[in-house]
Amino acid sequence: MRYQISGKQIDIGAALQTHVEQELNAAVNKYAERPTDANVIFSRSAHEYVCEATVHLSTGLTATAKAHANEIYAAFDACCDKMEKQLRRYKRRLKDHHRERAEPVESLGASSYILASEEQTDESEPESLQPIIIAEMETKIPSLSVGEAVMQMELAGAPVLVFRHEGKDGLNVVYRREDGNIGWIDP
Repeated sequence: MRYQISGKQIDIGAALQTHVEQELNAAVNKYAERPTDANVIFSRSAHEYVCEATVHLSTGLTATAKAHANEIYAAFDACCDKMEKQLRRYKRRLKDHHRERAEPVESLGASSYILASEEQTDESEPESLQPIIIAEMETKIPSLSVGEAVMQMELAGAPVLVFRHEGKDGLNVVYRREDGNIGWIDP
């Protein structure tokens, strides 16, 4: 597994890098068979350290965890515990569905845009109704079953996930509703 360990305006020492690699490797290998890479970012938020970890699995799924603590090692340990808990739930769901994916998830390329928010302080009309694009990126749309899409959305901590339903041509959407349930849009 490849590791990318970095800090935002923080120097990451060799001891912390070794600790992260050993602990994350032990946690991930316990529940995931073929993890491909891990990205761990440390930063500061006022007096606390923040640790964000993302692990990509060979099946195409991504697990993300984030934790805060007063010490940098404690922040990583809390983040690692959250990651281990997510992967344990993911493994349990795979066993519950009695289905293991033999081949990687197929992905379709698509464009992703970030639009500037229009904050009007006065009550004047905007000059144009066209939104301002501030970023354009390439994103992947996975081909998943509905259960796998819900798992991927929960592992990523995202409020919504767009995916191609396996065996069908159209795009589908799963999202977290305000009442806590999961919604599924199948056109």
